[in-house]
Amino acid sequence: MTEARSPRSSESEARRLNVVHICDHLGWEGSRMHGVKRLFAWMIPRFDKERFNVSLISLRKKDLSEDTLEQFGIDVTYLARHKFDPATYTALLKVLEAKKTDVLHMHGYGATTFGRLCAWRMGIPAILHEHANHGDTPWFQKMADRVLAPHTDLAIAVSESTAEFTIRARLMPAERTKVVYLGAPLDEFARARSAGEIAAARTAMGIAAGTVAVGTITRLMSAKGNRYLIEAAPAIFERVSNARIFIVGEGELQNALEEQARALGLGDRIVFTGFTRDVAAALSAFDVVVFPSLWEGTPLTMFEALAMGKPIVATDADGLVDVLTDRRDAIVVPKADAARLAEAVCRLIERPAMAAELAAEARKTGARYDIAAFVRKMERLYLLLHENSRATGRAGILKADLRFLATEKPCPSTRASLTASRVAAWPGASAPAPRRRSAWC
Repeated sequence: MTEARSPRSSESEARRLNVVHICDHLGWEGSRMHGVKRLFAWMIPRFDKERFNVSLISLRKKDLSEDTLEQFGIDVTYLARHKFDPATYTALLKVLEAKKTDVLHMHGYGATTFGRLCAWRMGIPAILHEHANHGDTPWFQKMADRVLAPHTDLAIAVSESTAEFTIRARLMPAERTKVVYLGAPLDEFARARSAGEIAAARTAMGIAAGTVAVGTITRLMSAKGNRYLIEAAPAIFERVSNARIFIVGEGELQNALEEQARALGLGDRIVFTGFTRDVAAALSAFDVVVFPSLWEGTPLTMFEALAMGKPIVATDADGLVDVLTDRRDAIVVPKADAARLAEAVCRLIERPAMAAELAAEARKTGARYDIAAFVRKMERLYLLLHENSRATGRAGILKADLRFLATEKPCPSTRASLTASRVAAWPGASAPAPRRRSAWC
């Protein structure tokens, strides 16, 4: 262990804090930019450069994608280590010491294992950031997590169910686990778009005049539930003759999903557009946005669609319902239910007033989830940890007021009053059950 030094020394006050993020990798097979990579692209450039020097380490080799984080001016180090390579520890420790690291912020199993070992050795603050509820972890990860939990200052989870997973499966103490929601760049996604911009976006996607565009922007993997959107397509097309479905993204299930669409005889009414760099333009082209997920952390595309004020149909997958409220800012249906998905999409198309009202509320919800606000929270947390983690043997964070990490949401009573007028528009529907009351209500 290195000898602890006073966090309030003239040296620490005179220089920027060196914050290092660590991730397992920055690319999936067949996918150019997944969620965590996009998060880094949004987040790291927004830190106050006068107070923080933020860099990134990937445990793997540089991915082959032409879409790199370096193009955003992000300092990335690639260790090029295999998944279970024990030499990762010494390689990582060497880089962290060279960077004079003050705070570690880690994403992924390998990153949180090797990273916390290094933080333990160096005596620096360590943040575990969990991005999804994976159900469980293998026995060897549990062994590592059990040993390393006492050497973790704080665990951040992106949703309530992810926090439950972090406590139950990753063995982090509940008092050290906090839900901190992410967000989208509101300066990019919440700005008003002209009719000309929207028309250009629709033209670029091949959306003909008079077409109702139903779209999703997604990674083509089983968790995203795209098979149920394709399964719902015949019912949507039968009821709305001018509708087309656009699936934007890439991934390992692309061939299987295209084959499913062919088997259903959907022809050119369902379009796989592939990867897009301009997510905002694609979203602006859609009349209805769909999230057919089976499970989620909190998808970044949800925050983007909310910020843009799009009419949304989503499943009740954990992570989505953390943020969305049925018949307030979205229509929420049971996951893995193509019939209910089709019904909800058709109703939003057939009832433009309802769609417009949901879209307006979606924009209000989206305004509470700005990635810049998330960055400000992290800056405050980094300073707090730097000031007291070493001095208190990681105990100081348990006494700190961390309410600044929370995102305020309307109380259940407010939700109930807002949704009451909409219930009548859904024959046979009942008001959604109130959720657990948040601490600030």
